[in-house]
Amino acid sequence: MPLNLTKKYNELLDILGMPERDRTASLRAVFNRDIQNNPAFSFMGKPIYPTPKEDGMVAMDNLFNHLTRKEVDKEERHREFDYQRSARLHWINHHVRQSKKERMLYFSAEDSRCVRTYIYDMDEKYVIVLEPRRDGRSYYLLTAYHLEGKDAARNKIVNKYRKRRLATIL
Repeated sequence: MPLNLTKKYNELLDILGMPERDRTASLRAVFNRDIQNNPAFSFMGKPIYPTPKEDGMVAMDNLFNHLTRKEVDKEERHREFDYQRSARLHWINHHVRQSKKERMLYFSAEDSRCVRTYIYDMDEKYVIVLEPRRDGRSYYLLTAYHLEGKDAARNKIVNKYRKRRLATIL
């Protein structure tokens, strides 16, 4: 379990085969170090916060849930453990600090209801989604995930960058 705290980008966390309790504890230790207890957690000088609580969940627990689980039933809002998200949990801090310079896309785009800011690692097919807060001086971290499948998911992000990107990153 402590081994995962030594993992660097682009290694994957060792969580397969762990009992659920140990896996959650290991992921939570990474999350606490990189996000929850990290006073420097920011993107482009703007602090990043969890979204407000949802269905009574504490904000940080809700964020941890979004970063390690995938929605499997929209109607019931049920999420289940997702290896692809969880194994890359430590990549989030690496990317928001903009530690990787090559083959990265950083942009804001208007979605159906709001503006979102995207961090996209083209080599690893990994996307982080932020939402600028109303104050304009900070972000909400909505989610982060590995794009899976054929090129359709990748093309969706690249097309958003090409066609709907705003002139500045909000």
